[in-house]
Amino acid sequence: MDSESNDCGVCGCCGPLRPRYKRLVDNIFPEDPKDGLSKSDMEKLTFYAVSAPEKLDRIGAYLAERLSRDVVRHRYGYVVIAMEALDQLLMACHSQSIKPFVESFLHMVAKLLESREPDLQVLGTNSFVKFANIEEDTPSYHRRYDFFVSQFSAMCHSMHEDTDTRNRIRVAGIKGLQGVVRKTVNDELQAIIWEPQHMDKLIPSMLFNMQDGEEPDRTGHPSTPSGTGQDGEENPAVLAENCFRELLGRAAYGNMNNAVRPVLVHLDNHHLWDPNDFAVSCFRIIMYSIQAQHSHHVIQQVLNHLDTNNKSTPRVRAGIVQVLLETVAIAAKGSVGPTVLEVFNTLLKHLRMSVDFELGESSRRNSACSVSSGRGKESEERIVQNAIIQTIGFFGGNLPDYQRAEVMMFIMGKVPVYGTPCHTLDTVKIGHRGTKRIQTMLLSSLIMVTSGFKSKSMSTALPPSFLDPLFSISLMEDSELRQLVLEILHNIIDRHDNRAKLRGIRIIPNVAALKIKREKISKQDIAFMKKHGQQLYRHIYLGCKEEDNNHKNFELLFTTLAIVTIELANEEVVIDLIRLSIALQEMCLINEENMPMFIRCGIMASVAAYLNFLSQMIANPPFCQHVSKVIEMRSVEALFLLPEHIFKDKCPLPESLDKEDKHLYFQTADIAECLAGPGYNAERLSVPYIPQVTDEDRLTRRKSFVDTISLQVDIMPNSLPDKQSQLAEEITFATLKKAIDTTGLEEQEREKRRQLMEKFQKAPFEEIAAHCESKANMLHDRLAQIFELTIRPPPSPSGVVSISAGHTQHPSVPVYEMKFPDLCVY
Repeated sequence: MDSESNDCGVCGCCGPLRPRYKRLVDNIFPEDPKDGLSKSDMEKLTFYAVSAPEKLDRIGAYLAERLSRDVVRHRYGYVVIAMEALDQLLMACHSQSIKPFVESFLHMVAKLLESREPDLQVLGTNSFVKFANIEEDTPSYHRRYDFFVSQFSAMCHSMHEDTDTRNRIRVAGIKGLQGVVRKTVNDELQAIIWEPQHMDKLIPSMLFNMQDGEEPDRTGHPSTPSGTGQDGEENPAVLAENCFRELLGRAAYGNMNNAVRPVLVHLDNHHLWDPNDFAVSCFRIIMYSIQAQHSHHVIQQVLNHLDTNNKSTPRVRAGIVQVLLETVAIAAKGSVGPTVLEVFNTLLKHLRMSVDFELGESSRRNSACSVSSGRGKESEERIVQNAIIQTIGFFGGNLPDYQRAEVMMFIMGKVPVYGTPCHTLDTVKIGHRGTKRIQTMLLSSLIMVTSGFKSKSMSTALPPSFLDPLFSISLMEDSELRQLVLEILHNIIDRHDNRAKLRGIRIIPNVAALKIKREKISKQDIAFMKKHGQQLYRHIYLGCKEEDNNHKNFELLFTTLAIVTIELANEEVVIDLIRLSIALQEMCLINEENMPMFIRCGIMASVAAYLNFLSQMIANPPFCQHVSKVIEMRSVEALFLLPEHIFKDKCPLPESLDKEDKHLYFQTADIAECLAGPGYNAERLSVPYIPQVTDEDRLTRRKSFVDTISLQVDIMPNSLPDKQSQLAEEITFATLKKAIDTTGLEEQEREKRRQLMEKFQKAPFEEIAAHCESKANMLHDRLAQIFELTIRPPPSPSGVVSISAGHTQHPSVPVYEMKFPDLCVY
């Protein structure tokens, strides 16, 4: 008995009594399935379905019944014909009554997907994709695609033995998921597709195929599925990436987190953070696929994931940080939302944690997740720290100037400075070594953030809240930290990129040939130098005499002086810089602090290089001639005072510097004579430069300078003037004129401070102690006199007269003679 007679076995004798839709459906199936669908009969069925749409549900149910029976009996030829008929009916009919027919259609597709035959699974997927491309007139209130998401995801993970078959099933699964996304993502009633239970299946299925396409085979090259050629439609990895991009491109504001979280989970489960090539490529795809305004969602997710993995191995944390670098690199030019400071806060927190792991926690080195030695552990933590610094610097360097200024302030607020509150980076637990590491890394990140920063006004680029802690670090006894501070200053002050032309400390024969770019100094910058100039000079002065200075320190100090001259120097500042240079020269000649000879010669050479630069910058021929003459004499008699020689490795050093060899040194009187013309107040050169004394010296744990300054209690030589001399002073015209004339008062005050400091530095301890004791006794006697006049002892009922502490007590009064207030008597 053939198959057709079997189908009509019961009703064979009553064919005309069967419903018309069943007869039309039966007619489309040929006797031999190889003949395919009968086109003429299919046209009749289609016309009937369009003419009588109320019959669609019955047509669909009958087709589903036949298809189910053919699947069970393995008559796959008729299954193909039934699905082709369903597809044509689906494409032709778009009436309201098509909804029940769609349910029958989806039921048949599910039957095919449940079968273990790859051909049927592919057939069902293709039909579903055709259905997904149909735009329905009305939304579906009750239709759900949970089964299809699960089934297509399972197909994406097919591990069939045959490579071609495995690739066919995976491609079908990816196409099916793509169809589900297209069918549901634009339907407001199907927003359920973005819920975690569906995203946790969709996203890993795509990533699994993308990852499988990148895995190297035995030859070391990425594996390409055999038989696929270069057609992306048949390559699971390419198709999965396209579907992944399409899904992310359709993600709305509230769906971004659900789309990114499964990516992070997949990377965790498959250990793809170390190495992190695939993770980086995934997040590049994400950042370029989503809408720009959603970038901060992705950054936030990666930051949260970094917090979650704070106890993972160093390489895993470094991999996550590098992925974060990729995301912020793409998002920096766009909208990063309110997460800017949060990015830096999280990174700085993990930087501190990395230092803790590196320096403090020996138990971490012995745990199961770290089998390397202590040295290997330290090097791995350095990888994490370098990745964090690179991310901080790159992100900050690509922000707009207004945000970059905030970031600079934010990072500077995290740098631990001795004596100042540091809320987030507690330096007690990590010790001096850990504190220095954090300072070095944060300053390195500041160098990257400030690179290319252009501010029109120095007062906005260097506010006191930024400048003060920066200068405090410049006083620390660590040459590397001082170098970093100077490089940060160069990035901010050098607004015309002249540093490259000044590279290398040397005697520049022709400064004009450098073609220095400069503009006229603005009023805001003049005000900045009046307010902060002395602070800047002071730190240059103190930074020059540090005993651990090397060639790079002197080079950076020279560059600092040169850049300040180019960017911020008017006539008044030029005079101050010359005074500073002469003071540095005098400090080396007097050598009160017993500095090493290399430091003394290095300072002298730096002064020569700078005055040579300055004299040519202000284009003063007499000044240039004087400087050239001194340099020429040094080239003959004292090569160790020139930068080209002193900073060589084997430069011979002198035993001493003779102050009497005046022709080898720059003379204040000669320079004042050169600048005696209009524009310069050369008289100020006669006032020696003395650095201001501030409290920040103590905050930086300086040894030689600070300890003597700390002895300056508030007892000044003139704090208790003599009464008689004060009364005898006459008020005359000369006195009033002297009081009005404030010129030089500031210099006199500095001179007094210098003399006081010199006294405490050179006087023997017994003399200082006697001086302080005499002042203290004088103050005690004065207070005793005041207390004697104002404080009387209360009356006592006893009649005893006592003498104590050298003071006679007043006789006491008997009780019966005491007078009490009326309110106290009752």
